[in-house]
Amino acid sequence: MKKIGDLLQSLSDSGRKGVAWLIDPDKDFDQVEFDWVAESDLDLILIGGSQTSGEDFGFRISQLKSISGEIPICIFPGSVDQISEKADAIFFLSLISGTNPDYLISKHILSAPKVRAMNLEVLPTGYILVNSGEILSVHRESATLPLIQTDVESVVNTALAGKFLGMKYIFLDAGSGAREPISPFLIHSVKKEIKLPLIVGGGIRNLESLRNAYEAGADLVVIGNAIEKDPDFLAEVLQCKSLLNLSLNVN
Repeated sequence: MKKIGDLLQSLSDSGRKGVAWLIDPDKDFDQVEFDWVAESDLDLILIGGSQTSGEDFGFRISQLKSISGEIPICIFPGSVDQISEKADAIFFLSLISGTNPDYLISKHILSAPKVRAMNLEVLPTGYILVNSGEILSVHRESATLPLIQTDVESVVNTALAGKFLGMKYIFLDAGSGAREPISPFLIHSVKKEIKLPLIVGGGIRNLESLRNAYEAGADLVVIGNAIEKDPDFLAEVLQCKSLLNLSLNVN
């Protein structure tokens, strides 16, 4: 199975676009409905979120493995309880858009021995919450406010700070259930400056917003809520991604 870090770097270097499906461990999903996923060109499955879910977390990953085939499963942790050796990797997220020490470093210190013992691939990621001022569950859980996406300079400088601190990936997230996605101009501005693999998620619920994110410079787009509401949307997203990659002649 390909290392996820290599996958992300390859997307950034080649211009090819990727899709990650984010699954909330607190919610059931129909395994039969998604039994086709293993044979698809989905790049990555993420599991995690802003709600805690300790004891059942490993079981949820085992369920996912029944449909994932060779698609890697990466933890998108919302708490120190969301860690399991059954996953392939973990986004080691530092919430650099806020000043809450728990999510900048304190939680990481608690989780580091667990991660080391599990031999997970670790993806050091600067995590930036950004939207138009909505307060969503991720903001309540982390006790931080998002950056405002019209303040482009602040978001770009935050991403640059993450890069200079040694983070290898930047994740711009509008938050689960956001009314609108991150603006293409902001995505373009961040990508232009950081020249690192750029992950974008939140508020992407139609193909137009997906294409806008890709064209602006997103390397990997994360879809979650929209698939919960319409499972067929995942197939539409994958088809859109494949057609775009073909048009770029980088498949």
